[in-house]
Amino acid sequence: MHFASRRNWLNDPNGLVFHRGRYHLFFQYNPYGIDHGHMSWGHASSTDLVNWQEHPVALLENDRAQIYSGSAVIDETGSAGFGTGPDPALVAIYTAHDHAVRHEAQAIAYSLDDGETWAEYEGNPVVDRSSADFRDPKVIRYAGAAGEHWVMVAVEAMDREVVLYRSDDLRSWEYLSSYGPRGAVGGVWECPDLFPLAVDGDPADTRWVLVISLSPGGVAGGSGTQYVVGRFDGVTFVPDEPAPEELEAGPHDRDELERFDWLDYGRDCYAGVTFAGLPDEERTLIAWMSNWDYAKNMPYDEEAPQRGRMTLARRLSLVTRDGRPQLAQEAIGPRVAPVATVSALRFGEQAAALDVEIPEACRIDVRARLDGAHGLALTLGSDAGNAVTLFYDAHDSRVRLDRRTAVPEHWPADFRSVESMPVRGGDLVEWTLWVDRGSLELFADGGTRAFTNLTGVQAGPHAWVHALGGAAHLEEFIVSAPLSEPG
Repeated sequence: MHFASRRNWLNDPNGLVFHRGRYHLFFQYNPYGIDHGHMSWGHASSTDLVNWQEHPVALLENDRAQIYSGSAVIDETGSAGFGTGPDPALVAIYTAHDHAVRHEAQAIAYSLDDGETWAEYEGNPVVDRSSADFRDPKVIRYAGAAGEHWVMVAVEAMDREVVLYRSDDLRSWEYLSSYGPRGAVGGVWECPDLFPLAVDGDPADTRWVLVISLSPGGVAGGSGTQYVVGRFDGVTFVPDEPAPEELEAGPHDRDELERFDWLDYGRDCYAGVTFAGLPDEERTLIAWMSNWDYAKNMPYDEEAPQRGRMTLARRLSLVTRDGRPQLAQEAIGPRVAPVATVSALRFGEQAAALDVEIPEACRIDVRARLDGAHGLALTLGSDAGNAVTLFYDAHDSRVRLDRRTAVPEHWPADFRSVESMPVRGGDLVEWTLWVDRGSLELFADGGTRAFTNLTGVQAGPHAWVHALGGAAHLEEFIVSAPLSEPG
C-alpha cells in the first residue's frame, strides 16, 4: 500500500504534481546506495495514489550540486518559455546543495515529456541568498484581484524562518515577506507548504494553511510537522490567532509542544507536502514515513537493500473543532472489502482474543464504548513478545502506542518507545487503522488526529482486547483487505 523505491535510500517527497491523469511523486533518492547521500530526485507515478510505477531517476546530482527537496508545477501559460499552451512544461524547482562550500540556492529544470526526462535551466540559480541553509522551495500559483503570479515558499532552516518570493516567469524572483520564528522552533525548519482550504466546505470562508516540518523538536521527539491556519493575500501570511510564544531551541516536554497544531502526533510522518495540479478542494498530501532520530540506522534486507517509504496519501480538509479551523485527514488507501468482523463483544481486564486474522496489509475500523472502565487496549501481533499495543485512557484523554516489545535487538535504540497522542476524550472510541508491513497509521476524532508509526513487526495475525479498570463493549471491529485489481 505504501510506496517504497525498489532499492537504495529514500526520504522526502518532492515535486508532487497531478498531470494528464497521473500523480507524479518525485522523492529524495540516493541512486548509488543505502545511506543518505548523492541526493537526486527519484520518480514514481500512479493513477490512483495506491499502485505506483517507479521510473528512472528524474534529476541526478551533478558535479556542482546535489538535488535537494523542492516542488513541481505545470506551467499552463508557458510563462517560463519552456513549453507551449497545448504542451505545457513541467517545471521542477529544487534546492541546489553544494556540500563542499556549504551553500544552498534555488534552481529549476523542465520536462516536455511528462516528467520522463529533464533539462536544467541554463540561468540557474534563480534565487540565491548566499546562504548555507536556504532550501525546500514550494511553488504555488496565486490568483488575486491584481491577477496571477507564482509564489515561492522556502525556508532559512537555521533561522526558523519561512521566506516568500514572487515571480511572473519562474526564472526571476523578488522577495515578498517572511514568517517566523514562531511556534515550535526546537529544530531546523524544512519542507514548507502553503495552500487554501474552505472551512467546513464553505468556499465563502477560505483560509490558508502553512505547513512547516522541523527536526528535531517534533511533538513526538525528533522529526515532526506543525501547521498554522491563517490568511494570505499573495504577499504576506498572517495567522488567524496570535501564535503562542515561541519556544527556545532545545528539548521541551509534550505539554509545551502540544500548544501548537501538528499534522501528525506519531514518530514517523515528516516532510509532508501536497500535490500541484489538483483543484483546491482535492488537497492531497504525502509524507516520508520515518524519523531522523533513527532513519540512517534502520536495518535493511541485504539481498534487496532499501530504506524509507512514504505514508499513504491523505485528503485534507479544514473543519471547525473547538471553535476554530483544524486540519482533518482521510487516508487514501486501496479499495477494500471486509474479511472478518467482531461485534457486540463485552470484555474486561483479562485479554480477550478476537476471532479474526489480520492480513499483512489491511484497514481496521474500531468502534468501542467504555462501560465502567477508564480505558482499553488493542494488541496486534503473533504473540505477546512480538506485538504492538494501542491504549486509550479516558483519564488523560490520550491514545498510546507501545512498540517496545516488537523491536528486534539489532534495531536502533531510539525506536523502542511508547508514543502518545491527545484526543477529545469520552467513553466512545472510534479509530481507523491502516496496517502495512510493519507500519500503522491511525486516524481519530473525525480525522483531526493522525498517529503514524513504524512498528518494527507485522501487526498480526492475531488481535486481543482488554479493558483498563473495568469493562468495555466492542461494538464493531471490522478487518478489510485490499481487493485484487484486474490486470
